[in-house]
Amino acid sequence: MANIKDVARLAGVSVATVSRTLDGSPKVTAATRARVLEAVAACGYVTNALARNFRQRRTHTVLVLVPDIANPFFSRIIRGIERVALEHGYRILLGDTQYNAERERAYAALVTQRQADGIICLGMNIPFATGRSRSRLDPDWPPFVMACEYDGEIPAPTVCIDNVRAATEATRHLLDLGHRDIAFISGPRASPLCRDRLAGFTEAMTAAGLRVRRERVRYGDFSLAAGHQQMRALLGGARTPSAVFCANDEMAIGALRAARQAGLSLPRELSIVGFDDIAFAEFATPALTTIRQPREQIGVRSMHLMLEILRDGQQPGRRIVLTHELVVRESSVAAP
Repeated sequence: MANIKDVARLAGVSVATVSRTLDGSPKVTAATRARVLEAVAACGYVTNALARNFRQRRTHTVLVLVPDIANPFFSRIIRGIERVALEHGYRILLGDTQYNAERERAYAALVTQRQADGIICLGMNIPFATGRSRSRLDPDWPPFVMACEYDGEIPAPTVCIDNVRAATEATRHLLDLGHRDIAFISGPRASPLCRDRLAGFTEAMTAAGLRVRRERVRYGDFSLAAGHQQMRALLGGARTPSAVFCANDEMAIGALRAARQAGLSLPRELSIVGFDDIAFAEFATPALTTIRQPREQIGVRSMHLMLEILRDGQQPGRRIVLTHELVVRESSVAAP
């Protein structure tokens, strides 16, 4: 049976380098790591490595909890996570929670059962934060990182953008085009991210001397159907807004369809702005103006933060804020 010296000889590295690679050390370069892992496979040393990981109670697997795996927004984040994970000798396990707390807790149990080393949460919930623990970061929790979404109460390790600032910028874009009657289609009320986007919308409107009327704020679940439904509700009012800002691109695309079905000329009679810049945004009709999130970088930085936590054995309450970008396309024009 092959041993660690055989792997080192085949890879052309020291035994210590092989050991560091199998431990997931960030000090090993990507090229060296790839060479060592190829040698591990060629030598049939996989069984030995797995036994070693078991003794050290490490699986070199990170669980990624996705609230809706059918939502295209998450794909680029997952790609970024997986790229860094593979570079450091880790694998990822995807869990589609479908916004279900029971499913989240069931997946989180895999970490406490030592079937995964840590969790990257792409949704807004920390699955093991309940009751009194909701007010603080508990050092006894398993290693976890929040990516894109975040908890409103707990200063958890997080990678995200400044959602208040981004929403303010999107709303100011519409205000600069002369729009004054602007509606906002938000995501779930419980989402801290959505509350921040609503805060940014309200901040921009208030700064322009405009009041945000209750009937101009609608709530959905980030889906195409929700955008369609809430746009129809806005169109059914006494007065149609001249512009709509949506909390994500899927709802914006659903809103575009509802407006076209109602016979509106887009964007001449109605401007629509989304959020996220998913791939479909550029190919919508009209092409969607939106806030671009650096989704792949969110994934990359999240996995690096996870590796840091696993290496140091500490859970830093650190928030990494990345830069967003307003992407102006065809769906937003001067107010009629």
